[in-house]
Amino acid sequence: MSDQQLTLVQHLGELRKRLFISVLALLVGSAVSFGFFKQIIDILVRPARDLGGNAGAQLIYTEVTELLTTSVKVSFVGGFILASPVILYHVIMFVAPGLTGREKRYLLAFLPAVLGAFAAGIAFAYFVMTPPALHFLLTFGGDVATPMIRISNIVNLMIRLLVWMGIVFETPLVIYLLALLGIVNTRMLGRFRRYWVIVSFVLAAIITPTFDPFNQVLVAAPLLVLYELGVLLARLAGRKRTRSEAIVPFSEPD
Repeated sequence: MSDQQLTLVQHLGELRKRLFISVLALLVGSAVSFGFFKQIIDILVRPARDLGGNAGAQLIYTEVTELLTTSVKVSFVGGFILASPVILYHVIMFVAPGLTGREKRYLLAFLPAVLGAFAAGIAFAYFVMTPPALHFLLTFGGDVATPMIRISNIVNLMIRLLVWMGIVFETPLVIYLLALLGIVNTRMLGRFRRYWVIVSFVLAAIITPTFDPFNQVLVAAPLLVLYELGVLLARLAGRKRTRSEAIVPFSEPD
């Protein structure tokens, strides 16, 4: 077997080992989450229940397996969140041999920042964005019908909102990383700013379950702020790259 074939076999073996550990972490996290699925579901549906008055929704299920499948889905999502540090670590370790020392340091430093930004996005969606959105949905036409919501519907809606906002809050970090690697710069980001306004409202229309202007702006405004934060971070990254490129090894003339 040639050295190239041996290297390929080693890489495949490394990939299989890290995939196995990641899947095992996901299964363990899902099992742990399944033990607390009632508490997790209660947290997810609490914004709908806490509206009060006639707006507070009565949760029901209309299929025999609906509550079970919802519990399994919630457990899987919770398991993925619990296992995400392990999964990210093994992704970084797998690609690390092909990276430079500087790129490795960037990735390792970004790991806690990525998790923190995702958590911040979830918190924003849960405490700021969800209450007014649910209030609009559950009070719209309230004099015509009484809301009785399927539990799978509200859980799916909450998971979608929380995950999307968690991903959106990674925008400044993505811009900063791209600027560090020299892929984008502040001039390019400045030219793209006008298009980002359109992109923000398109994403807001996709993420939010309502069509009212208030909730659209409630989601689009943070996207615009996050982009501007990313531009500031890109400026810092550009200065850092300039300083690092200015340090050229000095060699004495012969």
